[in-house]
Amino acid sequence: MIKFLERQRLIKKGLASPKQRRRRSTNDILEALDRSVWGKVIVFAAFIAGLTVLILAGQTQTQEAEKFLTGLLISLTALAQLWINHPRTFARNSRLLLVFGVCLIHLTFLKGVFAMAKSGAIDREFAPLLIPFAFAPLVLSVLLGRNLGIFAAIFVSLWGSVVLSGITPAYFTPAIFMVMSLICGFIAVFVTLEVRRRSRLIRAGIFVGLATWALALMFGVIGPIVWGVFGNINWTLIAMESLATVASGVFTAILVSGILPILESLFQITTDISWLEAADLNHPLLKRMTIEAPGTYHHSLVVANLAEAAAEAIGANPTRARVCAYFHDIGKLIKPDYFSENVDPARNPHNELAPTMSALIIIAHVKEGVDLALKHKLKKQIIDAIAQHHGNSLVWYFYRRALQQQEDARQGGKIMNMREEDIPEVSEASFRYPGPLPQSKECAIISLADAVESASRSLEKITPQRVDQMIHDIFEQRIDDGQLDECGLSLRELKTIAASLKSTLLSMLHSRVAYPKEPAVSEIRPERPSPLPPVTAA
Repeated sequence: MIKFLERQRLIKKGLASPKQRRRRSTNDILEALDRSVWGKVIVFAAFIAGLTVLILAGQTQTQEAEKFLTGLLISLTALAQLWINHPRTFARNSRLLLVFGVCLIHLTFLKGVFAMAKSGAIDREFAPLLIPFAFAPLVLSVLLGRNLGIFAAIFVSLWGSVVLSGITPAYFTPAIFMVMSLICGFIAVFVTLEVRRRSRLIRAGIFVGLATWALALMFGVIGPIVWGVFGNINWTLIAMESLATVASGVFTAILVSGILPILESLFQITTDISWLEAADLNHPLLKRMTIEAPGTYHHSLVVANLAEAAAEAIGANPTRARVCAYFHDIGKLIKPDYFSENVDPARNPHNELAPTMSALIIIAHVKEGVDLALKHKLKKQIIDAIAQHHGNSLVWYFYRRALQQQEDARQGGKIMNMREEDIPEVSEASFRYPGPLPQSKECAIISLADAVESASRSLEKITPQRVDQMIHDIFEQRIDDGQLDECGLSLRELKTIAASLKSTLLSMLHSRVAYPKEPAVSEIRPERPSPLPPVTAA
């Protein structure tokens, strides 16, 4: 309250701006809940309660305790699996809620299909063919990666065999269900290893439908087809069952496609599909950049190409790296003329400014970029890339210029008998970006690609040796300055990134063969005779 009143007083005196920069909202309470042990207990207990309801619904008294204990043991095994093999997912309660919630929805669908068959809403013979085997594996594979997709395929099969025990037809045993569920789940994950278009989900649904059809035919769930009485087979029924099986797979994929945007929004997850949608160069900020800061726009495109190739080389997310690189310098839109790629060589505005003021303008483009990103509601990962792509590195050019001016003032002060305290001090902290350091591999790659692309413009002659030395110097300086301490990149990955940047940069900056100058047309073609008669003197 005191700070607010003090600010209002300064605003009235004209000593403070009434406008405030947008800030990212951080809720410490929600963050603590997302990591708390009690949160994990609540999520797991809620899942066990839901699973118990599904297991015990419609069961006889003699089966209840046995099936409940079996489901509980499978659930504890699943939790231990997440703790051992997926520690990042286990650490966040929101991710645990997503994993167990999707699995519970999957099991609810299983139970619902047979409940509808029991009530007569659908034919009992069709119930096993309408099970959405691929729902949980598809959702978790696309949202959290193939390892969690395989986790879902395994454990929904185990849980499903317990949930459906005693309510399925005699020919559809728990063993048959588990085999079909596992194979269809694995196929769904395999087909969605790289989902860059929503149509890929439909393709996954078709593959799962065909796999379900083949397995159902093999186990006699469809038909069955008895070749000895070939003429007495009900081919119409088999055709209907086959169509229902494939249609179930496609419908599951359509359902997943529709539910993904909701889950992405709720759990703050961005899939490759969303990254590709965000890569549209017609975004208002990028269109502004093409007009107001064309040099920065071209620089961002080149950095995007460099970052995408490097991210792909080390197994990071190339699409995320490309999209974040598009927007990493949008803060330069506020004062585009003060950045080298947009500066008119005839008039450099920094010549009229003190080095501290020039550094202040350069450093401010990070905060201005975050402000614009928040205003246009860009993704959290893009805002992170904007804030982190310079880390807390030093604006070396203007810092060196300030030191030179200080030394000149000190030398001049000796002649003028000036006191040492009258010479202004140069603080290195005033010439450093605010940070934070890059926290992900993609942000670190963008930071390196940005530095390499900028430095490459100063090379007088492009040769592989000079480019290699330039990249080596930049990497060495970033490592010595501690800019890569928190991004998780290994030395082997840095070596791979350097090789990728060199290869991509050389392909962009290659020189052309000096071909001889083409002769004029009149030199290679004889002059055509004029079709008109010569002009004669009167």
